[in-house]
Amino acid sequence: MTERILISSGTPWEDSVGYSRVIRVGNLVEVSGTTAVDGSQLIGEGDPYEQARFILVKIGKSLEQAGASLAQVVRTRIYVTDINNWPHIAKAHGEVFGTIKPASSMVEVSRLIDPNMLVEIEATAIV
Repeated sequence: MTERILISSGTPWEDSVGYSRVIRVGNLVEVSGTTAVDGSQLIGEGDPYEQARFILVKIGKSLEQAGASLAQVVRTRIYVTDINNWPHIAKAHGEVFGTIKPASSMVEVSRLIDPNMLVEIEATAIV
């Protein structure tokens, strides 16, 4: 059986909701939906570019904990509360993944868990 490695961020929601920040099974690494929250502070309030940029850095750090890197990302899923912000979010994504070019989706959702969150991103990497 392939080892299942669960990586926690330590938030109380992981146990109550029943999820892991990152999971690695074999060479597959999945990063849960990530927002621009640092502790209890929202980074880049009102700024979709800053939120996306912070999220991608946060995802990079999460991947490192699982023995992976941004260079190994094969898929991203981007959820936005206003699709009109796509150029700003796409700019941040392009700055990080411009030469990596993972498969990606960007969809508008009616809202995220906090109304000040404009972006949430998931990532899949293969090590």
